[in-house]
Parts: sequence; C-alpha cells; structure tokens
Amino acid sequence: MPSVRSYFFKKGIKAGAKRLRLEEKKIDESREVIDSFGRKFSKLPKNCQVEKTQIEGIYAEWISNKHAKGDMVILYLHGGGYGYCSADTHRSLAARVMIEAGVKVLLPEYRLAPEHPFPAAIEDTLTIYRWLLKQGYDSSKIIFAGDSAGGGLSAATTLALRDQSEPLPGALVCLSPWVDLTSQGESYSKNSDKDPYLRSELVRLTAQNYAAGESLDNELISPVFADLRGFPPMFIQVGSIEILLSDAQLLAEKARMSGVEVQLKVWKGMWHVWQISNKLPEAKKAVKEIGDFIRKYSN
Repeated sequence: MPSVRSYFFKKGIKAGAKRLRLEEKKIDESREVIDSFGRKFSKLPKNCQVEKTQIEGIYAEWISNKHAKGDMVILYLHGGGYGYCSADTHRSLAARVMIEAGVKVLLPEYRLAPEHPFPAAIEDTLTIYRWLLKQGYDSSKIIFAGDSAGGGLSAATTLALRDQSEPLPGALVCLSPWVDLTSQGESYSKNSDKDPYLRSELVRLTAQNYAAGESLDNELISPVFADLRGFPPMFIQVGSIEILLSDAQLLAEKARMSGVEVQLKVWKGMWHVWQISNKLPEAKKAVKEIGDFIRKYSN
C-alpha cells in the first residue's frame, strides 16, 4: 500500500510536470530549469565527499564516504531521455545508492542529444568503463547502474561490450529502464493517465532526438530487441503506474529467455524513478533494496 506522503508527492509531481511542458521549450531552457531544480532540492547526504574530475574529456564525479569499498565502483548513468539531466540532478540519488551499497560511485555526464545523438552516450560510457579497467578495477567489481535512459544505457553498453568480446560488468541495476524507444508496450496507453511524471508525447520526442534517423528498434537503442545471452545478473525496479512499466517487464522477460539471472521488482502505486525523491518512504526502501543487491557482489 503506497504511503500517504506518496499521494501528495504524486499530486505535486503531476502539477509540476504539467506546468513544465518540456516538449514545448527550447532544449537549453529545459535543461537549465531541470538542473536548477536539482541543485535546489537534491541535497547531498551528510558525510559524503564529491570529487570532480575529467576522464578523457568527460566530466564526472566520484561520490564516496569513509565506509565505501575502494576496490569496487558503481558506474551510475543518469536518466533524462538522453537529452536532459546531469550530476546536479542525480548526485543525491547516486550518493544514497553509494551509502546503502557501501561502494563508491562514479557519476559521469555523457554527451546529450539532440546535439550528440546515438551512439554518443554509449561511446562515452565505453570510454569511462575502459578507463576504469585501465585503473586496475576488475570488470566483476564494476556495477552498471542507471535510471530511465541511464538504465537503457547500462543495458546497451553491456550489449556493445559483449558483442566486442570485452569483459562485462559484474551486474546491472536498472531503475525504471527506458529500453523500448518504439513505445509499443501496453503501459504507454494503459498508464498514460496514471503516470504523474512522464507523458507519451515527450517520450516519443526524446526518442526521435536520440535516434536521429536510426531505427528505433535498433538493439543498441532499444535493448529489448536484443539477445541478452551472456549478460551479468540484473536487478530491475519499476513503478506499477508508470508508462515504462512494459519496458521493464519486457527487459526482464528477454533476460530470462536468454538465461540471465534477473530480479524484477514492481512497486505498487509508484511512478517513474520515484527513488530520486529522498524524502519519500518508498524511495528510501527502494534504495536500500538496491544496496542489498549490490552488496552481494562486494565481498
């Protein structure tokens, strides 16, 4: 049963999303609004350290505390439809995952569409991952994690690595993953009036911006169309009322069909990436669940 607080959160998110209307604004304006909101409301937990860095020209942040393991890293890929968001919007969520998992996080800002469409985000993630390997991290000690487009990017990058016969990460954590940019799942219509955050029109617009003329069913754009054989274990969380519910379900089904170990957690009454709301009871429980999953690979 969703909490009373989640009821008011949902109403506030719906009102805010309706006012924002990202699809009607210029991309730079939308990004600034979203990032400024993140800077204002996404507070870093106490006793966390942020180290800013550049990795082969890509801005990134190390997030850690004194308890975080030094031989392991979570490569966290932020969401935002491949066109929005940054470290400012996701620093708090990444830090809370770090705390619960006991593993430091690397949070990069990959290039965004439409200026840098597919496959720029994958190329940047591959660059960061290969850099980590060069620093001495074992591939099994690197966890890919991400929300929305970041969840899709985690799967797509793993697919690219597998197809190039490169070492794969130890596990994948996908929160409300956007993995079917064709928008064919039934939840796109079934939950269109329930999801307080995402709208089908915006999802389709950002999909076109990212694909930039490539087919939306390209498996590196929409990993649900890929054979996932050989993938590492996957942990997926999704809300029952979000329009991307079908994406998560299809990804889990495809993974199981390919012999991949996968856990799918559908949170009743929750919306798209509710985990980012640090004052929401369901968010705290979900992040703890993520931490418990990652801790299995940190020993």
